[in-house]
Amino acid sequence: MAVKITDICISCGACIDECPVSAIVDDGDNPTGADTYYVYADKCVECVGYNDSPACAQACPTEGCIVWDAVSAGQPSRDDIGADMRKGNTPCVD
Repeated sequence: MAVKITDICISCGACIDECPVSAIVDDGDNPTGADTYYVYADKCVECVGYNDSPACAQACPTEGCIVWDAVSAGQPSRDDIGADMRKGNTPCVD
């Protein structure tokens, strides 16, 4: 799976600073042209091998901003290692 940033993002940059694989870009580098932060699904590893949980979700001050997207082929997933993470478009922060 990969994380996705919703349109309620306040563009604080906390997630970008925490991403260990530089999968998150700001609105100026969003390949879709949208004025929001963007997560490259093919680069996102959900922090598997880096942190106990996705660092972007932990750092994000906006509840419901960071959600889970569908699994990309060949991508590591916390489901594969048995971690208890929320799925679908459910907010990742409590």
